[in-house]
Amino acid sequence: MTKKNTWVVVADEAIARILAGPSDTGVLDSVEEITDPDAHAKGAEFRNDAQGRRSGGVARGAGQQGGAPQSVTSGAGPDDRHQEAERFASRVAAHLAQALQQQRFTELKLVAAPRFLGLLRQALPPQVAKLVSGSLDKDLVHLGNQDITRRLFPEKTQTHSEAH
Repeated sequence: MTKKNTWVVVADEAIARILAGPSDTGVLDSVEEITDPDAHAKGAEFRNDAQGRRSGGVARGAGQQGGAPQSVTSGAGPDDRHQEAERFASRVAAHLAQALQQQRFTELKLVAAPRFLGLLRQALPPQVAKLVSGSLDKDLVHLGNQDITRRLFPEKTQTHSEAH
């Protein structure tokens, strides 16, 4: 029987941390991190850009002389951020597919905020999706490895602390 190699992906719309284990120390080990540095910056740019385009003028139909202002950019920000999140989820999913081809993991757990977790699940190829043994819809990306281990593998951290 082959040894189970569990990877845990802890992600939000800008960072995906890949952890392995828990190891002999009882804590998940960092494998790698995939980032989308543009995600947070673009969110601010989208808001500023939309305000900039709206602030200068009022869109009026042909022959219109007044009336209610119409926003040229209604809905641009959230749609653009959603598309960016979808692209990042696809990037993470492609990375996981490549890692699976290289036989770097045999089991996968997903931890992400609910909206991004849904995008990530949709983006996973079937061969990766079938290895997902559990998921948690919480944003834990900024927690340390020990805290994440405690939440996902309480029996491992308890067993390890009793051994010492």
